Amino acid sequence: MAITSANQLELLQTAEAVAREKMIDPGLVVEAMEESLARAAKSRYGSEMDIRVSIDRKTGKATFTRVRTVVEDEELENYQAELTVEQAKQYMSDPAVGDTYVEEIPPVELGRIAAQSAKQVILQKVREAERDRQFAEFEDRVGTIINGTVKREEYGNVIVDVGRGEAILRRNEKIGREAYRPNDRIRCYIKDVRRETRGPQIFLSRTAPEFMAELFKMEVPEIYDGIIEIKAVARDPGSRAKIAVISYDGSIDPVGACVGMRGSRVQAVVNELQGEKIDIIPWNEDTPTFLVNALQPAEVSKVVLDEDAERIEVVVPDEQLSLAIGRRGQNVRLASQLTGLDIDIMTESEDSIKRQKEFEERTKLFMNALDVDEFFAQLLVAEGFTNLEEVAYVELDELLNIDGVDEGTAGELQARARDVLEAEANAALERARELGVEDSLVDFDGLTPQMIAALAEDGVKTLEDFATCADWELAGGWTTVEGERVKDDGLLEPFDVSLEEAQSLIMTARIALGWVDPAELEADEEELEEDAADAEGDEA
Repeated sequence: MAITSANQLELLQTAEAVAREKMIDPGLVVEAMEESLARAAKSRYGSEMDIRVSIDRKTGKATFTRVRTVVEDEELENYQAELTVEQAKQYMSDPAVGDTYVEEIPPVELGRIAAQSAKQVILQKVREAERDRQFAEFEDRVGTIINGTVKREEYGNVIVDVGRGEAILRRNEKIGREAYRPNDRIRCYIKDVRRETRGPQIFLSRTAPEFMAELFKMEVPEIYDGIIEIKAVARDPGSRAKIAVISYDGSIDPVGACVGMRGSRVQAVVNELQGEKIDIIPWNEDTPTFLVNALQPAEVSKVVLDEDAERIEVVVPDEQLSLAIGRRGQNVRLASQLTGLDIDIMTESEDSIKRQKEFEERTKLFMNALDVDEFFAQLLVAEGFTNLEEVAYVELDELLNIDGVDEGTAGELQARARDVLEAEANAALERARELGVEDSLVDFDGLTPQMIAALAEDGVKTLEDFATCADWELAGGWTTVEGERVKDDGLLEPFDVSLEEAQSLIMTARIALGWVDPAELEADEEELEEDAADAEGDEA
């Protein structure tokens, strides 16, 4: 097959036909042809030559050229593709290292093997271009809903024809026991698109919370327009779901808009999700209020929020417990997903028993430590005192507010509390000394003797040991393991040391040891503050 004037235009026609069929740029097909012809020419003239082919985009004429690069004498390795400066003077005037000498060579005739090789190169390039186009197209559509046709099912995974490619709906991404037959229409959420050697892999989902959010966006114009926003979605696919919405227009009820006239809008979503029951909940920035809404239809008596631990304690009437928990814990689980908090549910009677136990423990503490009778100890607890520190160091007026307490009695109470605390501190310090704690840690500001004893029990006996601790080792925290939140106990957690306080103590110890330069620390803090200010300015 010779590249003659008779088939020059045929090259362009072929390129356009292939590009049209594969829906890619004709220029990419022409480039593939140029590469294949160059490879064929190298097999004819020599593989060490740098031969390039250029096809005119208008006439289809293929021009074969040999390129040689000018290099230093000592760098000359390939005599077929390189020239020294002296050799280049035969062909060029005033050559310099890096210049190229280009000369046209006769076109080659493609034999059967060369033609087959050229065809393979073209097909490969076309396939690569097609894959790149598919990846670019579907990558932009991640996070949207797509309609497709079921082609087949393999080991529980559904292969879906999405027009210009195939996508996969994995078994664990299907709702319940959904079954599909070839040619069934299917609507899915594009969860991920990955570039792999066999081509772009498109992963679909029908169980993702985002799928429900996108369905509501399609059914509720106010969500599409941004008047109503979906703040959170929690799903038990195929069974039940909760969706939190907020309206930015005071005249529009977000829940009513999502439900629609006679439930038409929400029913359309329910039908798509195989009858999944959907609770639409108004969003509220106040976490306890939002949680009360999220636990509907159960009624909530009281909510206690622990923001540090990201846990929330909910008290419900005894008869509402099963409703709040839901079948197999479904209601409380979805509410937990929706709020992002761990939820502990207890009945009013359980809460009463817990409070009574705490009341009795504090009463005994004051009776034993302050040497007062049960009635007086109960008065202290009823006034809100929870420990000896509060009694010892509270303003005197706080104690005088208690019925029957005068200045003398108040002073005596504080003196007794301080004596007990001092005795406990001395005992803790003595225990720490027995465990081998050094003066560097004892003299460190910010740690009580009880804290030092607790650290010593765990092997922290010097200021250097303390400075190497992590903040969570001191204050405690939470770790997520396989989707479950696991508690990490801190050495100083019983003393109510927060994460910020632990960070401050550790940094102070490092500065005292000379590990950290305070000037550099201040510079870093100033830089962070400037960055934060810039970010706020950009948002504004």
